[in-house]
Amino acid sequence: MQSGVANDSGRSGYDLCCKIRISLSNVPESLMDPLSDVLSLLKLRSYMFGGFDAGGAWAVQFPQHQGVKCYAMVAGQCWLSVDGVADPVQLMTGDCFLLPTGRAFRLASDLALPPVDVRTVFLTPVNGGIRTFNGGGACFSVGGHFDMSGKHADFLLAMLPPIVHIRTESDKAALRWSVERMMEELRAPQPGGFLVAEHLTHMLLVQALRLHLSDSLSSGVGWLFALADKQISKALNALHGEPARRWTLHELAQQAGMSRSTFALKFKEKVGASPMDYLARWRMLLAGDRLVNSGEPIGLIALSLGYESESAFSTAFKRVMGCAPRQYGRAGDGQAALTTPVMQPAAAGA
Repeated sequence: MQSGVANDSGRSGYDLCCKIRISLSNVPESLMDPLSDVLSLLKLRSYMFGGFDAGGAWAVQFPQHQGVKCYAMVAGQCWLSVDGVADPVQLMTGDCFLLPTGRAFRLASDLALPPVDVRTVFLTPVNGGIRTFNGGGACFSVGGHFDMSGKHADFLLAMLPPIVHIRTESDKAALRWSVERMMEELRAPQPGGFLVAEHLTHMLLVQALRLHLSDSLSSGVGWLFALADKQISKALNALHGEPARRWTLHELAQQAGMSRSTFALKFKEKVGASPMDYLARWRMLLAGDRLVNSGEPIGLIALSLGYESESAFSTAFKRVMGCAPRQYGRAGDGQAALTTPVMQPAAAGA
């Protein structure tokens, strides 16, 4: 299990991200969905992936990290302890777990053992390989570390608990193909295997998020958890499918198959914002991404997102993102608008 992000040598994670985003831009709108949309904007553009094989009695401490770590247990079992989480988690063969909050954590055969700092054991990260500790053979896991370089990574991560543990038999079965294929690619490298394993790691993350959403215990508030609600998810899909459309509350309620008043109340309860507030912010997130990455003029971006004038768009953008569009675009991948809360209630007219 590795810490760090991919370096710039060879084919970088950024190049892979570009390929993913280009391919997504060619997908018909009917096949897109909010989870795919948001993951695309979050830009999983560099990550480490590989395997961790431990043996005997062992305990390893991992430092704080940026982004998300996602791993699956191929063989054996061990304990997971995350800083700030009272109860440790026992990981069994087939389990998958996400660590989305960046906290330091410990993996061990016995948590009573004094841990070894992973940075003293593995001095340099090896992307695409298998790390062996204490001879290996007792506990083997595969997975990856995703660095979300988009400006609003907290849009997704803040809605997840410190540990997402996928452990039911049906959920394990859903993940099994990706896990087994990744294990084969790591243990018996073949031409093109590096790229295949990278894509499998990406699949593992998306599948784990899907399964977490389908868990009846996942009852948080926010767009992510709202996707698990069949009625509200229909409205979210409609908003994401046509963000420039002049949606009305009545039209969105029809999409959800609900009365207008009932829909408005349930949407606010599930998402944490009104439908129109959500739409305004989603438009601005799309606009922000294009301002930084596309080189398109502001007027064209405004028109494509349903605004009749550049001035109206600029006013809405500043209200939601905390700065003017030109300032945001000039900042590039810097710190502009990072302090602006995302998907919180906005002033009327956003």
